[in-house]
Amino acid sequence: MSVLCEKSGFKVIKQNTDSKARLGSFRSRKGEFPTPAFFPVCTQGTIKGFSSRELEEIGIQGILVNAYHLFLRPGTKVIKEAGGLHKFMGFPNTIVSDSGGYQVFSLEKLRKVTASGVEFQSFLDGRTISLSPVEVINIQLDLGADIILPLDECVKFPTAYDYAKIACQRTIDWARESRDVFKGGKGEPLFFGIVQGATYLDLREICLKKLLDIEVDGIALGGLSVGELRDSRYNIISFISDILTKENRPYLLYFMGYGKPEDILEAISLGVDMFDCVVPTRFGRTGTAFTNKGKIVVRNAPFADDYSPLDEECSCFVCKRFSRAYLRHLINAQEMTGGYLLTYHNVWWYHNFMKQIRESIQEDKFLEFKEKFLRKFLDADGG
Repeated sequence: MSVLCEKSGFKVIKQNTDSKARLGSFRSRKGEFPTPAFFPVCTQGTIKGFSSRELEEIGIQGILVNAYHLFLRPGTKVIKEAGGLHKFMGFPNTIVSDSGGYQVFSLEKLRKVTASGVEFQSFLDGRTISLSPVEVINIQLDLGADIILPLDECVKFPTAYDYAKIACQRTIDWARESRDVFKGGKGEPLFFGIVQGATYLDLREICLKKLLDIEVDGIALGGLSVGELRDSRYNIISFISDILTKENRPYLLYFMGYGKPEDILEAISLGVDMFDCVVPTRFGRTGTAFTNKGKIVVRNAPFADDYSPLDEECSCFVCKRFSRAYLRHLINAQEMTGGYLLTYHNVWWYHNFMKQIRESIQEDKFLEFKEKFLRKFLDADGG
């Protein structure tokens, strides 16, 4: 029997008995999409070399954009006057907007953090910009995103407990201020809280419970995959999902910026429902393709006279029509078509990969699928 969260429309359709993997669906104001889900990253309102036509052709039901980059260029005024991101991009489905907090905090020597917000230097022209948590939300509302994430403080690894506690409290305070901006009700964008707390479980628990108190519509995992040990990361994911499982309503669990196939499978087994990452598109542009038998660095010499498709098990038009040798030629000749074709294949491959995962959960064979996939993928890929 499915369990539905009425407010955000997150529905758990099937829970596996041998892991925390679960099949579900999530409804935003732009439609419903199945989970586990993977959203390609369109940082500046696009995947490089792509348009919304390719996204729809592949069947992509959601993307992530970066409010920080779009605020700097072309500016929220331009996008708002165009009718919002959906019209500006020509993309009709769900759009998630990241506040850009990670990008701001990566500018360690070019920003200042206070209880009232952040001050940083633009990477475009060096001008100083100050933004409060409320201003960050208003930027995303002007962009017209369907799922909005607040400003949060992402700390580097390792971080002393005392500072991690300060950053965690800032994240909570900013989320509370941000949540107050929303009117709520039908037709409004959804608001996700971001769980911070570095590698300290007590801080993670405090942050999560405070976010639930302010009635967020979903939970995002932040401040992970920043240098911590993999076992520590997985322990935190499992810890958070255990707490959420005990809640009276189901919450979608979203791991931001996480996207290698082997990591996605492990995170799903621990209860994660949604991902975004630049991996498939960035790898494609630089000459690497994902296949069911591991990654292929097409630009390398062994593929110069390899006339087989990228992946014999793939049904995308790239694999049906072009050889590895041709794609290698395009990449090494720095023809933009090469990057486009590899990106198309990778986005298609990821879309199909997630579909296979959902099917395995539906059939109660997720762990079997995970084991078989990793044996073939990592052995061929060299781990």
